[in-house]
Order: sequence, then structure tokens, then C-alpha cells
Amino acid sequence: MKNVVIISFLLFFLVGCKSTPSGIVTSKNEAQKKGIYSTPKTSQTVAKNTTSTTDKKFTEKTKKSRITESADDDYVPDDDNTSYFVKQLISSAMQYEGVRYRGGGTTTGGMDCSGLVSTVFKTFDVSLPRSSNDMSKVGQKLKLKDVKKGDLIFFKTSNRGVINHVGLVTEVRDDEILFIHSSVQRGVIISSTKEAYYQRTFAQANRVLSDEHF
Repeated sequence: MKNVVIISFLLFFLVGCKSTPSGIVTSKNEAQKKGIYSTPKTSQTVAKNTTSTTDKKFTEKTKKSRITESADDDYVPDDDNTSYFVKQLISSAMQYEGVRYRGGGTTTGGMDCSGLVSTVFKTFDVSLPRSSNDMSKVGQKLKLKDVKKGDLIFFKTSNRGVINHVGLVTEVRDDEILFIHSSVQRGVIISSTKEAYYQRTFAQANRVLSDEHF
């Protein structure tokens, strides 16, 4: 019986060596045929979107703001050579639009015309006199054709015949100048020199910023 087992073992060994001389399976296909290898059942790994809920909200908000930005009321197209400093100056002044008028006021609780201008310039470390009349004596007087954004525009709105009102130029359109100021009736608003009232009361325009600011 022992001899039969030994002979059977030798025959099995010889047959196995004949079909695979090395005794080692080196091909995946061969292994699959022999039934000693099968394709893993796990699914293929796919990269997932790892954006968190917070990130998605931020992205959606950013996309939305980019789409609607040009429709904002205070949006100013960047289509001229206005310096970054002047743009920031005007942007700061625009933040006060809608604030009510208050004589001597310099805050969002209320402000007068010179209070608006002096507060905005002070934000950028530019000191100006507190009254519009004194402001008109600072800087360089300009011809209307030379006025630029960031300049100051003055008016005589009282019967005394002296400068008593000031605004900050926000835009120049050919023969029209837009300026932000604090109106007694309407508070901080943007007005135009095309308006009859300001055509009649216009006094002068000054450049109080140095050339390096433009």
C-alpha cells in the first residue's frame, strides 16, 4: 500500500511539472484558468467631490456675487485711469450714502457736508479744515474742464455770498460732474452740476490731493 501511494505521488508530480515546467504560475490569465485567481469583487475607486457643505455654500455665494456685481448701484466700471487711492476714497464716501443730515455731524448718525468730506479724507490720513469755507482755501483751484474724481466742488447756497457747501467729485462725464455730498433735505446723496440749483450756486473746484494720489 505504501508503494502505491509513493508511485501515485510521483506520477502526479511528473504530470504537474510537464504542464508547468517551473511549477510557478506567472500569468494572471493562467491563474484564472486554473481557478486559483479571480477578479476582486470590490468596485473601482472613483474620486469623489470632497467639497464640504460650507465650501459649496461659499462657492455658490461667490458665483452669485460675481454674476450680480455689475448690477450693484455703487458699482463703478474700471474703465478709466483713476488711481486706486481715489477709487478707495470715493468708495469710502459712498458707504455714507443715505445717512441723514445733521449740522456738525460726522458719523452715520448724521453728518453735514463738510463733516462727510473731512471724515472720509481723515480715513486716509488726509487732514482738511472742518468747514466748507475753510476747505475752499486749501489746495489748487481748478477750471471745470480740469476737474477729476477725488477733487472737491464748492457752492454758495446762502444769501451771504460765501462758500458754505462742499461735495466730493465721484464722476466726470464730458460737461457734467457728479458729486457726493450731504444735503439738508435729503442727507448724503449724489448730485449733478447739470441740476439747475447747482448750476446756479456753483462757486469753484479745488484739488486738495497731491499729484501722487492721481
